[in-house]
Amino acid sequence: MSRTPEDHDATGLPGQALIEVDRAIGDLRRGMPVVLASDEGSYLFLAAELVQRPGLELMRAKGGPALRLVLTHRRAMTLKIRLYTPDVVALVGSDQFAPDTIQALADPCLDLATPLKGPFHAERLEKTPGAWTSGVRLAKLARLLPAILIAPLSSDHAVSGYLSVSTMAIDDYELADAASLVPIVTARVPLADAPDSKLVAFRPLDGGPEHLAIVVGAPPLDAPVLTRLHSECFTGDLIGSLKCDCGEQLRGAIAAMEQAGGGIVLYMAQEGRGIGLINKLRAYRLQDQGYDTVEANERLGFESDERMFQPAARMLKMLGYGKVRLMTNNPDKVAALQALGIDVAERVAHQFPTNPHNEFYLSVKRIKSGHLL
Repeated sequence: MSRTPEDHDATGLPGQALIEVDRAIGDLRRGMPVVLASDEGSYLFLAAELVQRPGLELMRAKGGPALRLVLTHRRAMTLKIRLYTPDVVALVGSDQFAPDTIQALADPCLDLATPLKGPFHAERLEKTPGAWTSGVRLAKLARLLPAILIAPLSSDHAVSGYLSVSTMAIDDYELADAASLVPIVTARVPLADAPDSKLVAFRPLDGGPEHLAIVVGAPPLDAPVLTRLHSECFTGDLIGSLKCDCGEQLRGAIAAMEQAGGGIVLYMAQEGRGIGLINKLRAYRLQDQGYDTVEANERLGFESDERMFQPAARMLKMLGYGKVRLMTNNPDKVAALQALGIDVAERVAHQFPTNPHNEFYLSVKRIKSGHLL
């Protein structure tokens, strides 16, 4: 039976709430304000990196001196801002910031061009408003920099014509979206290294990004299936970037599965460890300034790895597999799948020779991220 937007997923979040979050993501990416409904009241917010004069004037009109620029702790530490509140930091006096100031505070790629920032006065509160953290989370979901401009709304400053979304829907979105994944179509796609292969496309209930399963051969359901979780990498997989080893890992996994008699590559829509392609390119620019891959992600305001593995676990279960031989050098993937009910019978090492462009990148993976290289 087909599912409708009124259906609930495994988290209990209504399908309509998923769609509202997805629509809010679209508006945020277009530089439009979004209304955020929380237990603490309603707020108007927009993405800091896309702030322009008209949007800023609207935010000032609604928020006045209560207008705040909210940053993650990672970005705040780069800017030497004191961390008085959990999770995120809100800057007092944001109503006086110009658009280019806000964008420079959000984007570390502008740090060299705008080196003199601050000092800043951070809000001191015992409890961080949930709207602040939810707004930043929505910016991350939109694959934008995790920085927002936000203003509380009173009954005298209500707005109409803008999309409204709840903090609960945002906070539960990723788990709910993963729980709503369903297979849409299966098609035979002969591959250069594995002619007997097919692709299975999975789509969440809100119509968001699809994940793919590359099924090599016909792996039996009653034995551990050789499996790789592979986050999409446009630069490495498609255009042959030498800055990473992703292309080699993808093609090497398919070839190894063909030789082994079958396997599954889960090709996940989680570019740049979950930060998106544009933010990954920003991280590359920071790496050219001397920062390693972990430092670059953190300067952008993200954690070193923003991925979640619930979609992969659901895809495996829907394909009928509960036990895997996991091709990975990342012990976190093993632990995550096991915690999600997938039996990892074996970790299969999956590494390739370095080149002068990715040698340092791979050493950081080993030293800072604990990869077994």
